[in-house]
Amino acid sequence: QLVESGGGLVQPGGSLRLSCTASGLFLNFYAIGWFRQAPGKEREAVSCISSTGSTTNYADPVKGRFTISRDNAKNTVYLQMDSLKPEDTAVYYCAVRHFSLCILDLGEYNTWGQGTQVTVSS
Repeated sequence: QLVESGGGLVQPGGSLRLSCTASGLFLNFYAIGWFRQAPGKEREAVSCISSTGSTTNYADPVKGRFTISRDNAKNTVYLQMDSLKPEDTAVYYCAVRHFSLCILDLGEYNTWGQGTQVTVSS
């Protein structure tokens, strides 16, 4: 089971760090992705990281602002979000791709968390 945490309300330009951890699943074997879904919109890919952390990918809207990382000793993946914009408001989900390589494609991920709300507003 995956659990996301770290969401909340932040002003434009602010930062948040999301965490994704798991129980009963060793994340270090797998690529992990972060995704988001805004109200009335489809779920979209944000970022992913390979099992070793050597490869990361980012969707264009977040490049240069978000950073994905992982601590396999803690069985946790992070998403550092800086320079947040109102359009980043969404429920953020982490998910497991049961392979080591990172691909920014929702269809490649088959174990999902329940999500954490991120709201960027003044």
